[in-house]
This record gives sequence, C-alpha cells and structure tokens, in this order.
Amino acid sequence: MTRFRTLSLFGAALALAVGAMLFQGNRLQAEDTATTAQQAPAWNLKDLDGHDVSSAQFKGKVLVVDFWATWCGPCVSEIPGYIELQKKYGKDGLVIVGVSLDRKSPQYVQKFAQDHGMNYTIVMGDDAVVDAFGGFDAIPTTFLINRSGRIVHKKTGAMPPAEYEELVKQALR
Repeated sequence: MTRFRTLSLFGAALALAVGAMLFQGNRLQAEDTATTAQQAPAWNLKDLDGHDVSSAQFKGKVLVVDFWATWCGPCVSEIPGYIELQKKYGKDGLVIVGVSLDRKSPQYVQKFAQDHGMNYTIVMGDDAVVDAFGGFDAIPTTFLINRSGRIVHKKTGAMPPAEYEELVKQALR
C-alpha cells in the first residue's frame, strides 16, 4: 500500500472518529437540556446503617444525587471532588447523596466510604430509584437538583471538579 493511500485511509478514519465524538457530545448535551427543570422524583432509601433517608428531608436544599458504585473507576475518581464540595458548600445548603448501586452489602460500601473519607450521605440504591430518575445505562450518573426540587443538570460520566463546582454555585444562588 502506498504511503499516500495509507495516509488517506488514516485521515478518513480520523474524520469519522471526530464526527462521531462531536455527534455524541451534541446528543449528550441534548439529553442534559431535556432533563432541565423537570421535577425531581421522590425517593426513600436506606443509608449504610439501615436508617431511612428520603428526598423530603432535603426540601429547600441544593441536592447532588450521584449514582455510583465502588467498582466504577470514573465514579471513584469523582469522590474527592464531592468531598470538597460538601466541605465548601454544605453550610450554604448543599447536600450530596451518593446512591450506591453496588450489589455487595451496605457494610462493604461503608468500609469503602470510610477508607475514602466520604463525608456525605450514602444510601443503597435499587432499580426502582433508577427508574424514578428516568432510567439510565451508565454510571456515574449525577443529578443536580435546585432548592425548588427541580433537576437543573444531569451528567453521565465524570466531569472535571472545577467545572461541576461552577454548576453547583449557580444552583446555590
């Protein structure tokens, strides 16, 4: 195969890959926009000690509901950012709730949370709460809910902490 033909094939493959990424990015943005301002669902789950935690407890707060699991690399990479957000903005009315979708026991998740210094509420999720939030196929999936109980942002996958902090600050205003 000639060098020109190899470069042409490589260029075409690169163009297709870039086009696919741009299409995916636009599609994800449209999904985010579609959930904006929808009323967040009511939910009631158990924390790692077996106590009830419900969405009603957080009325009037800005709520980050993060669906995650201990085995999910991108989920784990976001934990330090959530710890910092809780420290920095908890006094301003921010509440972070990690909804573990682990199939392991709450004790396993509790040890993981302690080992990682997680300073926010962790509850054990189930299919019903995933369905209540519209269903999704990937984690981390995170919902930012304003003080009025409306979803103002949804993200699937990890986001740089500084970028997400800007969204949280907007919701806290």
